[in-house]
Amino acid sequence: MTSPKEAVRVAIAGASSLLGKELNLWLEESNFPAIDIRLVDEEIVAGTLTETGGEPAVIETVTEESFEGVRFAFFTGSPEFTRRHAEEARRAGAVVIDLSGGLGADAKARLWIPSLDAVLTSPLVSIPAGEPQSLFVAPAAPSDAAISISASLAAAGLERLVVTALQPVSEYGPEAIEELESQVVKLLSFQPVPQTVFDAQVGFNMLSSYGPESGLKLAEARERIAKESRRYLEGRAPTPAVMLVQAPVFYSHTFTAYAEFQAAPPLEDLVDRLRGAGLKVARAKDEPPTNVNIVGEVRPVLRQPERDPGIETGVWLWGAADNLRVPAATAVAIAEKLLAS
Repeated sequence: MTSPKEAVRVAIAGASSLLGKELNLWLEESNFPAIDIRLVDEEIVAGTLTETGGEPAVIETVTEESFEGVRFAFFTGSPEFTRRHAEEARRAGAVVIDLSGGLGADAKARLWIPSLDAVLTSPLVSIPAGEPQSLFVAPAAPSDAAISISASLAAAGLERLVVTALQPVSEYGPEAIEELESQVVKLLSFQPVPQTVFDAQVGFNMLSSYGPESGLKLAEARERIAKESRRYLEGRAPTPAVMLVQAPVFYSHTFTAYAEFQAAPPLEDLVDRLRGAGLKVARAKDEPPTNVNIVGEVRPVLRQPERDPGIETGVWLWGAADNLRVPAATAVAIAEKLLAS
């Protein structure tokens, strides 16, 4: 058995991304036993000066040699980048933990939220004897919230779950953040707004899709949430229906969830079940979760559940999840579980 305190070498592939930077920060804050953290990315950002463990570091061009001697390779760049280089990491003997969503369709990939192990069986038990435990996926923050809510409430007689998530622009990196900021400034001064990233007005607006010239597709992000939820829960808890809306905010997903039960459940029981699945539920006297006040939280945060005013068995949930910290913390928790197994 490997000691969970044994120092290991890790690589962050896609280190220049917002998610890569957040993961690098969380590895330090969580005291993960990393003896060395290699920062690698596309050639276009190679040479960028950053830091890791409080020391200056340079992002290097990713090559197959980048993963030699690496125990865990965290992929935090684009899905395409992950699909191009993940197999290189596995051939080098690294355990791949994907945060990008690029490997979600791989039949050998195991989606894992360790906080749910007390509610749903860990994927480790489903790996056939002799098969390497080398490919894991940390779900996106809204997927995590939808999966965790359904898993926690299934035993309470949950029949239906509908989740609507409001997406921040930081899901698409610094360029998207800069475009929203510029749009807000331009709109307030009655000037034409830049639309290079979204091909649409995001500032002071809500979108169900982007403009036709945008290289981004909101439908693809929605599809990822739906697929991750279905794959994780299939046969074990109701699969949620999912809607995704682009909101004019910089960071963190907020979401509303409608849960319908076979019979009206005690709300106190639902709170206990949600907390048992690792979700944080604010006390009634606390401020409800928002994009701002949940930044840095490692798990999605919910306000107290409320009954639907017209449907006796219906319950509404409101919550928020840090779109960078939640998947980063989940990925590190996966690595810690594997070290301890």
